[in-house]
Amino acid sequence: MRTIAERVYVDASSGATVALPKAGTRLENRYVFDASAREIKAMAEQGLVKIVSERRAAEDANALITDIVFVKIR
Repeated sequence: MRTIAERVYVDASSGATVALPKAGTRLENRYVFDASAREIKAMAEQGLVKIVSERRAAEDANALITDIVFVKIR
């Protein structure tokens, strides 16, 4: 079974800019969203996506991720 982040990645077209959705999904829970956003960041480290923008709840690097936009590379 795929995670939310994996489903968003698979559904995205290559070269498409994608914002991890919130409204109407389990990602409305900020902790679930943060976990999925961190999974997207791990995909960026693997070269699958490029992070376009990221916002956090606070300046701290460990703060919850509140928004993330990425481009699917492959």
